[in-house]
Amino acid sequence: MIYIAAAGMINALGRTPDEIAASLTAGVAPGMRSHDGWLQGEVSAVLGGVDGELPDIPEEFASHRSRNNQLLLVALEQIQPQVDAAIARFGRDRVAVILGTSTSGLDEGDTHVRLKLNGKESTAWRYPQQELGDPSRFLRNWLKLEGPAYTLSTACSSSARAIISGRRLIEADLVDVAIVGGADTLSRMPVNGFNSLESLSTTLCQPFGRDRCGITIGEGAALMLLTREPQPVALLGVGESSDAHHISAPHPEGEGAIRAIQQALNDAGLQPQEIGYINLHGTATPLNDQVESKVVHALFGESVPCSSTKHLTGHTLGAAGITEAALCMLILERDLPLPAQDFSASPADLSLPACGIITSPQPLTRPTILSNSFAFGGNNASILLGRTV
Repeated sequence: MIYIAAAGMINALGRTPDEIAASLTAGVAPGMRSHDGWLQGEVSAVLGGVDGELPDIPEEFASHRSRNNQLLLVALEQIQPQVDAAIARFGRDRVAVILGTSTSGLDEGDTHVRLKLNGKESTAWRYPQQELGDPSRFLRNWLKLEGPAYTLSTACSSSARAIISGRRLIEADLVDVAIVGGADTLSRMPVNGFNSLESLSTTLCQPFGRDRCGITIGEGAALMLLTREPQPVALLGVGESSDAHHISAPHPEGEGAIRAIQQALNDAGLQPQEIGYINLHGTATPLNDQVESKVVHALFGESVPCSSTKHLTGHTLGAAGITEAALCMLILERDLPLPAQDFSASPADLSLPACGIITSPQPLTRPTILSNSFAFGGNNASILLGRTV
């Protein structure tokens, strides 16, 4: 069994676990609001941002200076004591860093191009900032580690797959502990890219709502420390699959999603009725919500409480898997009420298969939580967490 020794995060709900737990319980997100200047044509759009100052990255790490890496440092600070203890106990070569991202330092690259095109000097940009591999390389160098370090980029399942990869490294005895997670930062390219796909909502997203029209993009970072040593929360099971059905649309019957969830259940040795809550991928695009409703209905019926939290964090893209897994860990650790689906701006879509979506907070009655991440290309990952005490 692999356990989670610590978790840290920052997103539109807050900058610390205490802030995030309070916001999640209240069903409010301070960072979710309308922003100008991200969409072409000067159209305002609701985005999930992180407020306040972020840690400085010193000159010796100048090639790693990106908002992505600054967000990672906030999450790292929250688990630094446990990380330091693991390094001291196992050695720098027995600690892995596996992260997920879809943008890395893309916004810094965008700023560089805009400055150059307008005849202005660009002195802060370094090419490594926007490399997809930079987050794990940065964290490895920052902590002076010598173990495996790599970044996964499978769109919205990236950091969920980082969790799975970290577990594999420990089980293969290549390392003793793994720092897993991910980060993504607001950037004009994905905001306008999703808009060009007609998958972006300029107002707050409405998962499983009748009038849903697309995602709200957010930024954030989260890290977990995986270990073999027993902890209050365990990584009970994982599952992953690939539909290879379409570059952006899910398989209409959700075949790959079903395989990923079933793998996670089998891996954990659990039956569907033993799950206490499902954190849905729930992006608020017409197709995703339709297919995910069908999948959850087929496997769980209406018996398991479920909801999407993306109206509270935004879709944090490559960081979505770890962000939502960390929220699930908070629910388990602090016995928080399950987050309700907000239908205040749009009524529920009654044409979707019924799948246990809750409309008011309720207690977790079974201490096991499933978190789904379904990405472009049909790249699916499901993570099962559970309380051990």
